[in-house]
Amino acid sequence: MGWWQISADTLAASRFALSPLSETLAALRLLHVARAAHPGEREWLGTHLPAYRARLAADPVTALLVPSALGTVWVADFLTVAPRGGESFEEEVERVRTVPPAAARGQLRVALGGPLPALLDRDDLAERAAGLLTHVWQDAVRPYWARRRRILEADVVARTAQVGRDGWAAVLDALRPGTRWLGGNRLQVNAHELPPREIPGAELLFVPVTSQRVGWVAWEGTRRYALVYPCAGALAGDHGRESVPAGLGALLGGARARVLVLLGSPMSTSQLVAVTGQGLGSVGRHLRVLLEAGLVERAGRTGRSVLYVRTAAGEVLAEAGHGNAVPRR
Repeated sequence: MGWWQISADTLAASRFALSPLSETLAALRLLHVARAAHPGEREWLGTHLPAYRARLAADPVTALLVPSALGTVWVADFLTVAPRGGESFEEEVERVRTVPPAAARGQLRVALGGPLPALLDRDDLAERAAGLLTHVWQDAVRPYWARRRRILEADVVARTAQVGRDGWAAVLDALRPGTRWLGGNRLQVNAHELPPREIPGAELLFVPVTSQRVGWVAWEGTRRYALVYPCAGALAGDHGRESVPAGLGALLGGARARVLVLLGSPMSTSQLVAVTGQGLGSVGRHLRVLLEAGLVERAGRTGRSVLYVRTAAGEVLAEAGHGNAVPRR
């Protein structure tokens, strides 16, 4: 297994960050495998997969580069530049574009686990990768980015609250399969048999993406490390339309019950709007009723936004509702 030795100071100073490039690379991987994790991804693939395949059909070099760079167990490092947080897509992809040709070829050999195909023994690999990522961003990610960003922000708020409630070990154990806190300042980051890395004093970022079947690690020298993980399924799933227990829906109404179910972790009004697809006025009315009933409470603020979370009474009601849910077939 691959693991990092992390000092207490590094972990205490670590933070969550968003990365448009990481979201775009996750989208590229989804287009490559063309296998949806939920109906929302299936709809997105149906919209964008034809244009993606047409682009590769017209460019045999890039068509071979994609499966080669994504590798079988390791993604070529020039695709996974370490996020810095707060950068635009254009700033991030420029760091892909400027990877030296010799470095890109060497990283591709690692991803392939062997020599380069003759067609890929060339100097423009990083440039081609940046061009394809830009296409995926412009065609298939940017049109949805405002909503996806709110979903990712909701995940960050929930994880941050969990750190304060349960500690870093609980959060790290739940990030993605293959990631867990081993104790002794050791963080397992994947299941690969790789030498451990010591990262005392480095910047450590945790970066969510909405795609549910991805995750990777990245680093920039010895100064910056990142772990990319799929955000919580309740947020990234079928556009917030996850099932609500039948009894709870009958009691509260389906839309209001969905808000209560989602508030197992702190969320703001705007995040609830993004996840549920309900209007701002509707979410506000549901929150007001739930507040007056003592089922949710204000849990503090993030920036200028008020966070809401279930109360103990809300927890009892939500859990009782799950106990009476109609079983899925």
